[in-house]
Amino acid sequence: MVTSTHEAPHRLFQEHPEALAPVFEALGLPPPSKPDFHEVSPDATEIRPLERRVDTVLKFEPDMGESFVLAVESQTKKDPDKAKSWSYYVSYLRAKYDMPVLLVVVCRYRSTAAWAMGPFECAVGPWTTQVTHPFVLGPQTVPEITDETVVARQPALAALSAIVHSQSRRAAAILETVARGLVAFEPVTTGYWFEVVEVGLVDTPTRENWRTTMQDVVTHFPGHRTLFEEKYLDGKAEGKAEGKAEGKAEDILRVLKVRGLAVSDTVRERVTACADLDTLSVWFDRSLTATTAEDVFQEEPQSDTDTPTDTSADTFGQS
Repeated sequence: MVTSTHEAPHRLFQEHPEALAPVFEALGLPPPSKPDFHEVSPDATEIRPLERRVDTVLKFEPDMGESFVLAVESQTKKDPDKAKSWSYYVSYLRAKYDMPVLLVVVCRYRSTAAWAMGPFECAVGPWTTQVTHPFVLGPQTVPEITDETVVARQPALAALSAIVHSQSRRAAAILETVARGLVAFEPVTTGYWFEVVEVGLVDTPTRENWRTTMQDVVTHFPGHRTLFEEKYLDGKAEGKAEGKAEGKAEDILRVLKVRGLAVSDTVRERVTACADLDTLSVWFDRSLTATTAEDVFQEEPQSDTDTPTDTSADTFGQS
């Protein structure tokens, strides 16, 4: 199962790779731009049933300059076995894509971040065959966001800062600044960023403080029981059906808009004309991962046999 600790930063990098700004600044590269990134399969499996999956894999292919592969992993504790897996990921991706590979590891704890920097060596006696040296996004490398204007300009970096520094002594001040800065956006955008941070703060004492600042907007992380989701589900359970279909249709269109998908008049009319809440709920769930607006109407492909498809495999790596 994908944990919240993994999902929040990796949804962040997949949808807003500009959060990698500290990495690019350290490398002396121009600030990252979303059009230069392309998500690729995280599957690094060669021989089954041994399954290996990187949390997030992105191709950075600018119009000018060097292209390379970014492999992003989350790590909550020291794990020598995971360090071995990182060496494998780098070698495999280098061979698969014939491009340089940059391994980025995200850590909330300062001690874990210090360990994750490596270097991790594969050596025989005095001879070193391979060295893995990750770039770590942790308390030592991600700036503490204490300026609301920075939040308004770089919400992705602000969300990452709130998550990474959640264990620091300045966590409360950082979260307060980020929260104040995020409310400057449209409500649906504010809600999205609030939930990214909330999911990323799982198992930390700062999560409840963060929840008190939230407003009642649609959930973007179904199944994690965030405050937004609880309010939405509780309202449904209480039978508040009046106007719900219209509100659900608006939610679908807002999610598609925030995710940058083009919504045609045909799609808009079909969504707003639907009065069936069950159908709208299905469309809403699809809108969270659809690659085009039209995908919300597409049925899942059916197998030629009656054998159910196993969908329990993790999409991302576990720490």
